[in-house]
Amino acid sequence: MPANGQNRHARTGRLARKLAVAGTGVAVLALPLVGAATASAATPATTAAAATATVYPNNLDGWIRESLDIMAQHGIPGTYDGIHRNVMRESSGNPFAINNWDVNAVNGTPSKGLLQVIDPTFRAYHVAGTSWDSYDPVANITAACNYAAHRYGSIDNVFSAY
Repeated sequence: MPANGQNRHARTGRLARKLAVAGTGVAVLALPLVGAATASAATPATTAAAATATVYPNNLDGWIRESLDIMAQHGIPGTYDGIHRNVMRESSGNPFAINNWDVNAVNGTPSKGLLQVIDPTFRAYHVAGTSWDSYDPVANITAACNYAAHRYGSIDNVFSAY
């Protein structure tokens, strides 16, 4: 029994009688209040579900999958197989690979990272939401795939150094 000495059914019955006496206009006004209370109770669950983020493993598989998710958000084409094939040819999966011998290196801008991107290309094709560090695996893959999409239609169409 509530602290004020009335049971719940008596209070509910009194509210129902007041609504019936006042007419349906008051009942319509009361409905949004009931709905608002219900909606606010559900809001924390919705917010908690939206806050759950995908966790990717810190390895080549995870970097490619995270890049693919970012690419999908930005409309950048590419497949897991296309990215993996090019990563293995360019860096053997080493995110810190650097080419210090080709013409780019001689000109002072060596190719870096998983997909061997030079800094000017990385900056020009950087994708929002990724790191500005060209050695960051996800940023490197995503920028390189963005470049390949603009130049070749997709990373899937790249079969040699690009």
